[in-house]
Amino acid sequence: MNLPARNTIAAHGILSIMSTSHESLKQAIKEALTETLNEQRDVLRDLLAEVLEDVALVEAIEQGRQTESVDRARIFDLLEDRS
Repeated sequence: MNLPARNTIAAHGILSIMSTSHESLKQAIKEALTETLNEQRDVLRDLLAEVLEDVALVEAIEQGRQTESVDRARIFDLLEDRS
């Protein structure tokens, strides 16, 4: 289907505006995110620390499930021997 020339030009103009708006929005989001991360560095650091702790805990639990079970009294005997 052939569009009349003025409709093609109008469509091209709209796409150009949409593309520019998209790029402007993308840049604004990047700037806002960068500013927020810089201002909230401590929050981000604490969040990452918690995530790493959770990952380490999951790994420890998985390793524990793959090892032989030990009687609770045996654990306390070993702990008492160390003190």
